[in-house]
Amino acid sequence: MTEIARAEALFVSDLQPSDEPTPAQVALAIRAALLRRGGVPGCAAVMATEFGERPEASAARMRWALGLACPVTVAA
Repeated sequence: MTEIARAEALFVSDLQPSDEPTPAQVALAIRAALLRRGGVPGCAAVMATEFGERPEASAARMRWALGLACPVTVAA
């Protein structure tokens, strides 16, 4: 599964940025969202609907989801 697909699943999950989730919680939320929404296509469809209804809030949530699902390693 791609990092983008994981971010989409996290986007539609019940987790909130204020929860400050651990990596284990993020992984569980992604799995649960994929099961509840019918896999990657279902998560993408729900995400698209949210972007259409609330674009500003959705953009902020997607940045959060991408940050957790696609971590960047910074070389020292």
